Amino acid sequence: MGILTVVLYTLVIVVALMLIGLILIQQSKGGGFGGSFGGVGESVFGAHAGSHLTKLTVILTTVFFILALLLAVLVGHRTRGQSVAEINAGLKAGTAKVEKSEKNLKSDKAKTAEATANTSAAVAGKKDKVNK
Repeated sequence: MGILTVVLYTLVIVVALMLIGLILIQQSKGGGFGGSFGGVGESVFGAHAGSHLTKLTVILTTVFFILALLLAVLVGHRTRGQSVAEINAGLKAGTAKVEKSEKNLKSDKAKTAEATANTSAAVAGKKDKVNK
């Protein structure tokens, strides 16, 4: 993960937390969560705080979406993707290698069995000579 990606992830988290806080302190039309603090948003930020907070919310939301899209582009183009045809070709090549290996293994087993039989016959022949 590159430094730019880490910085962008950090900015996304910071902007998201700022948005959460900003939305929670706003006075909603229906009283909402912002009103549960007794109008803290209005008393701290002044009478026209609603319009300023709304503008800041829009700005932070825009920054959040731009950062998220930028991260998606950077992370999406970091590695080269493969098409389905390339994946299938790789699987077929792997299957062919496995089948060839299995064929070689069967051939090796047959050769081993033949060599074992020849050795057994030779040993039996020597035993017969020793016994005579």
